[in-house]
Amino acid sequence: MTRQLPKVMTLSEAAANRVRALMAASEKPIAGLRIGVKNGGCAGMEYTMEYAESPQAMDEVVEDKGVTILIDPKAVLFLLGTEMDYRTDRLASGFVFNNPNQTSACGCGESVALTPAAEAAKKGFEPTVKAS
Repeated sequence: MTRQLPKVMTLSEAAANRVRALMAASEKPIAGLRIGVKNGGCAGMEYTMEYAESPQAMDEVVEDKGVTILIDPKAVLFLLGTEMDYRTDRLASGFVFNNPNQTSACGCGESVALTPAAEAAKKGFEPTVKAS
């Protein structure tokens, strides 16, 4: 018996709708949205997003709500359990990552501190979900 593995990350309906609209408006064919993390910002890490014309060999491919997400293999442990949302308010709109591996964020919301899921599990740490 084969058990299906949980998705590394999921999309809210709002995020899926926005990604589909952006991809449909692109002049080039897009295979998916590549998501990753990189070192930077005042809290230590930043999320990255870019259109991908094709998957790379080691990408984790996630299909959710009609959207293909390609996750950089170096980011998988930082993104396990994350939901990507899209929010609009009176002054701004943008993608928001609800990440259970996030331990803190900077005041401007541009960078975060993340603990890889494997490290958190070893230490008995159960991070809480934060919106930033």
